[in-house]
Amino acid sequence: MTRRLSFAAAFGLLASLLVIVPAANTAPRAEAAETSQTSNQAATGTQASPAQVVADLGAGWNLGNSLEANANGYPSETAWNNPTVTQAMIDKVKAAGFKSIRIPVSYLRHIGPAPGYAINSAWLNRIQQVVNYAYYRGLNVIINMHGDGYKSIPYAWLICDASNQTAIKAKYQKVWQQIGYRFQNYDNRLILESMNENFDGQYGRPTQPCYSNINAYNQIFVDTIRRTGGHNSSRYLLVPGWNTNIDYTAGNYGFVVPTDRYRSSSIPSNEQRIMISVHYYSPWDFAGEENGTITQWGRGATNPSRKSTWGQEDYLTAQLKLMYDKFVVRGYPVVVGEYGSIDKTFADSSNNRYRADFARAVVSTSKRYGAATFYWDNGVNGQYGFGLFNRSTTSVTQQGIIDAIRAGVAS
Repeated sequence: MTRRLSFAAAFGLLASLLVIVPAANTAPRAEAAETSQTSNQAATGTQASPAQVVADLGAGWNLGNSLEANANGYPSETAWNNPTVTQAMIDKVKAAGFKSIRIPVSYLRHIGPAPGYAINSAWLNRIQQVVNYAYYRGLNVIINMHGDGYKSIPYAWLICDASNQTAIKAKYQKVWQQIGYRFQNYDNRLILESMNENFDGQYGRPTQPCYSNINAYNQIFVDTIRRTGGHNSSRYLLVPGWNTNIDYTAGNYGFVVPTDRYRSSSIPSNEQRIMISVHYYSPWDFAGEENGTITQWGRGATNPSRKSTWGQEDYLTAQLKLMYDKFVVRGYPVVVGEYGSIDKTFADSSNNRYRADFARAVVSTSKRYGAATFYWDNGVNGQYGFGLFNRSTTSVTQQGIIDAIRAGVAS
């Protein structure tokens, strides 16, 4: 998701992007990484069940609207009114009880021309530095390619229904190759995710050949990362279906799990190292629609006129069971890479109670059906914001929702 919420125009790139961090192919500092037993199992090829992988991820949080933000197609972490990411902010997220952080990343005009498609070195350095803020604190980290496939973003290019697919696929391969080499020495607490919410921009039934191109992107991603070597030969790789939509991923609409032919021979043949990515914002009139009409959710709702007519607990259960039946039982862990609901307390002072109920239900239901969860935080607090923290003051703003997430993980 990209939630700009009517923000002001973006700022230029900060000088902080020029901070120098370890160069490509440099091993991360061993003393800083609090590697878990499960991560060590994953790195060495020892059997790790989907349930154990999900348990190791624990409570997850998104650093949204930062490294995927952009101004006129140039990614800049302050472009959408969030402050520069700091170690102190990541430390606050960890202290709040989160074990994993998903860092959405855009590349866009920081990618050079063909045939090399070189990523701007200062931008790649900054991505690595922010990853290190979390990785060196022992957190699990997901990084992806976020806004490059959005038709609504200037200079987006990973467009599944564009005519120049040969050039798009060559560019995609080169960009992921560079990312793979940069992070090849990080252990399996780092997960790479191929893309985000890629589709043709039209909500509804998936179209062909657009879905075939999404499948092709996922296959290029898996093959490219595996071939960069190091821990990339065994780490978990995360891929989405059509617009990270559960029905269009788990149903018979064309999604194909990529083959994993270049992975390390040390991985047991019956063990999967591909994870499936979906998002959950249902019902949208509660979770994301920017008005004050639907403000309550779940069986605890007290005002029927403020509760959506769909998308309640039974729907949530059915959606996660779809993913379980299609993927988890076959050994593919599922990641709900985004979920959450916006602040509508301006219209209903009880709204935060239902936001917490929603968060706990998504987390606990996902856990029951073998999926890890990452709350979408866009850094916005107050009306229509998803924020759990004030990033400028590094303080918690929604302790009740955080408590609900932790309770859901513990359930």
